[in-house]
Amino acid sequence: MATTKQKKAARRNIKKAQAKWKSMTSRQRALAQPEGRARAKPGTKGAGKYYRIILRPKSEFTSFRNHDVGKKGHLQRIAGKRRSGSWATHAWLIAKSDAEVKNGLLVGKTKDAKDLLAKLRTRPKRVRKDIFEAKDRRNVPEKEKPTPAMKKAWSKNILKAIAARWKKK
Repeated sequence: MATTKQKKAARRNIKKAQAKWKSMTSRQRALAQPEGRARAKPGTKGAGKYYRIILRPKSEFTSFRNHDVGKKGHLQRIAGKRRSGSWATHAWLIAKSDAEVKNGLLVGKTKDAKDLLAKLRTRPKRVRKDIFEAKDRRNVPEKEKPTPAMKKAWSKNILKAIAARWKKK
């Protein structure tokens, strides 16, 4: 049986430990555990099915959603929702079967992967294992619109519509 002195010391020690624990960040708490971090972050082991190309920092977003672009399981876009409510691309996932790493740069094998990598403002550079960083394409201001590419697409679409109309008759 514990003495009153031992009980008081135990209570003091518990209070000290609780105060210390509350002052730590969640990362410090995880590292203070004997087993360390519970799991590795995605892409840091190099054993996954995708290469990740990060365009914007995670801290800019409050929630995330991912969806397939093109063929199922090949290209995935991870969209993030900002505090303002607008959505933007946080990262792209490219299947390892669709791309390869050459000299620390990501190079596409398939047409879809090549198109995506060509649309980025900078070539994806390796950060670690399967994680790459790049910059998203340039934001075109409204005063510069319509761009020459937009005008070309409009005229093509008009010609397609005319051709479809002539086919009906």
